[in-house]
Amino acid sequence: MQLNVTFQDVLKANRRLKGRVNETPLIHSTILSKEVDSEVWFKMESLQKTGSFKVRGALNKLDSLTEDQLQKGVITASAGNHAQGLAYASSLKNASAKIVVPETTPETKRQGIVRLGAELIVYGANYDAAEEYALQVAKETGLVFVNAFEDDDIIAGQGTSALEAFLEEPDFDAVIVPAGGGGLICGVALVAKAVNPEIKVIGVQTHASPPWYYSFKAEKLVQVEYQDSLAEGLHGGITQGNLDLALKIVDDFVLVEEESVANAMHWMAKDHHYMTEGSGVVGVAALRDGLLPELKGKKVLTIITGSNVDFTKLTEVGRTVVV
Repeated sequence: MQLNVTFQDVLKANRRLKGRVNETPLIHSTILSKEVDSEVWFKMESLQKTGSFKVRGALNKLDSLTEDQLQKGVITASAGNHAQGLAYASSLKNASAKIVVPETTPETKRQGIVRLGAELIVYGANYDAAEEYALQVAKETGLVFVNAFEDDDIIAGQGTSALEAFLEEPDFDAVIVPAGGGGLICGVALVAKAVNPEIKVIGVQTHASPPWYYSFKAEKLVQVEYQDSLAEGLHGGITQGNLDLALKIVDDFVLVEEESVANAMHWMAKDHHYMTEGSGVVGVAALRDGLLPELKGKKVLTIITGSNVDFTKLTEVGRTVVV
């Protein structure tokens, strides 16, 4: 589908969401700044309601639905964070919600979905299989399918995370964004380019799930192979609509290794005392691995997208990391 979201839509979303989502902290990391010879700031969306930026898009989307649509109920597919965001938004709107997640979704995200009152359905080995099943259920039942990323309202809502950061610190030279389906990076890029057309917007994925990296380079959708990843929240394919938009406003994508993701999770816990999921810290991994040498001496914003990691997984990561 063609996406028509604009910076003005982000401004409208920001007004609607005021007081309904956390205005998350913008933190200067003196430790990482010294390590990578840049001025690095973290936008801590890991401290957002439901532990992820995703609630911004979900709330903004449900605000756009009619009363009739809300009465029918909603369904979505998600690796876990969008699911919790939609479950939370649905509870505020008194709408029923079915959430389809793949088998790889961590237990903490599954528990969050149920705790927020949504019906949890576990289906398929990966996000793409879960989405296919959710679309089938929507067709059979009349539930409103809420796409996690290829949606104007979702993108506008998620873009408010960057708007908050730029209102506080308007002179960033670059923004580093974890990229899954692409809703966040498209929303962030809309804001960043509106503030400064020369700013660099860089997406990060893992080698285990690299559709953005190869599709962006080829300027067309490219089929890739998927592997298990600590950054399971970034797993899954992308769509033509998000790719077309990103090609206009995103500058580049890089890939990080699984070991680097584990190191970044451990580093955030050890040096910043924050519990973060793998998908949330791929930007930190890219900086610490020296994948972005062009950002040396620059002022850099990194979105820390989520904290929904099983404690046992984080503990396991801590045991395996070589300090």
